[in-house]
Amino acid sequence: MTKEDYYYQGMEFFVEDKLDEAIEAFGKALREDPNYADALHALAMAFANQNKLDQAIEAGKKLIEISPDDELAYASLSIFYQRKGLIAEAERIGAKARTLGWKRQFQEKKQEGEKK
Repeated sequence: MTKEDYYYQGMEFFVEDKLDEAIEAFGKALREDPNYADALHALAMAFANQNKLDQAIEAGKKLIEISPDDELAYASLSIFYQRKGLIAEAERIGAKARTLGWKRQFQEKKQEGEKK
């Protein structure tokens, strides 16, 4: 199976709330490609849904290392910190997510202006 096969298998388990199986499938995808951002994000969400916040945070930190411009990754990590009660960290990471969102919006508006 390919990393994508494992990822899609994991997503099927995830939506069925079979989180242990989902985590196993996402782990297999990540063994194929340790920098597979979609699988890493899904793994983090599965851990969070099991209230395994330390593991969710670790996966989230790895995700922002490999996808430093992914505002959703920062937003998710912020939520994990918040749920764990680490409010200062949640606010710091949440601010980064907002900054990336503003940057993306600015670039989209700039591109729209160039097309006119």
